[in-house]
Amino acid sequence: MTELEELRVKLSDVDDQIVKLYEERMNICEEIGMNKIRNGYKIFDRQRERNKITEVTNKVTSEFNKKGIGEVYKQFLAISRKLQYQQLVDAGALGRLPFIEIDSLDKENARIVFQGTEGAYSQAAMEHYFGKGCNNYHVHTFREAMEAIEEGAADYAVLPIENSTAGAVNEIYDLLVEFENYIVGETIIPIKNTLSGLPGTDISEIERVYSKAEALMQASRFLDQHADWQQISVANTALAAKKILEDQDKRHAAVCSAYAASVYGLSVLAEDINDEKNNSTRFIVITNQKVFLKDAKKISICFEIPHEKCSLYHLLSHFVYNDLNMTKIESRPMEGKSWEYRFFIDFDGNLTEPGVKNAIRGLREESRNLRILGNY
Repeated sequence: MTELEELRVKLSDVDDQIVKLYEERMNICEEIGMNKIRNGYKIFDRQRERNKITEVTNKVTSEFNKKGIGEVYKQFLAISRKLQYQQLVDAGALGRLPFIEIDSLDKENARIVFQGTEGAYSQAAMEHYFGKGCNNYHVHTFREAMEAIEEGAADYAVLPIENSTAGAVNEIYDLLVEFENYIVGETIIPIKNTLSGLPGTDISEIERVYSKAEALMQASRFLDQHADWQQISVANTALAAKKILEDQDKRHAAVCSAYAASVYGLSVLAEDINDEKNNSTRFIVITNQKVFLKDAKKISICFEIPHEKCSLYHLLSHFVYNDLNMTKIESRPMEGKSWEYRFFIDFDGNLTEPGVKNAIRGLREESRNLRILGNY
């Protein structure tokens, strides 16, 4: 046997001892968990755990080993907490959440608000989710839509939250924190912009093109082929289409959806002019009621974390230990706290599932200001 093989045998013996001691430790943690449940003690004691990390790191000599044993014990403590959260579930403490399960949304009698002008993609998303002819009206800003829901002027709002190429709509994330409104549904709309003008217009007549700045950029390859056209930014693509109708000038065209073109009676001069052909936007449906559909499959939450190393890592482990699939994470700066962030997470699940309740319990214990934004 070579020297290396002998060393590996010794290491294997040490590993066997570690495994045995690990199981012994977890058995004791299980007894501690039952004691906490019987006596109503909290599972998570942040200060006690900090003291424990300091205690074990002081028992080793080198700085490298101090860091290593600290990381090992952070994992030990995190695993112990997860075991004890599961014990709460087994003991019948399912942790009922303040959301009411419903069979369906009352789409027929609902009043819907969307942001933008007639012909906006938000209107198309609203009709896709609630159906054509639904009772609706529009407002100028996202904030006005959220206020309408909060005040009860509308039952639901349809708002964009994410574009497949441009990314998150940051204002919506901030408003979800500011207002006590909740997500109950979502729908995804393909973004296929056209060049549209007055009926009878030939593309050779165009001199000016109007649209939202982002829409102009998303069609840059097409527009670069017409470098002599003046590009003018307006608030949104539907407003651009409306302006073409109002101006009644064949030298003007809009980059807008075919839907907006039809609303304002324009002719499509060039179809699907976006650089990215698979562009789409995800819209969320918001209400002021804490409800969720019984067949809901996605949960959105947000929380703040201590400004400490590995704090996000340890929180995300709750999804791993409860076999939950995290599908999205976003961060937004926290107002008044430089370089501190609030995290928004989407994951698969339903609020009735024990694994979801278990994960939310752990996240609530170990994070700050956790909010369930909706199950949909």
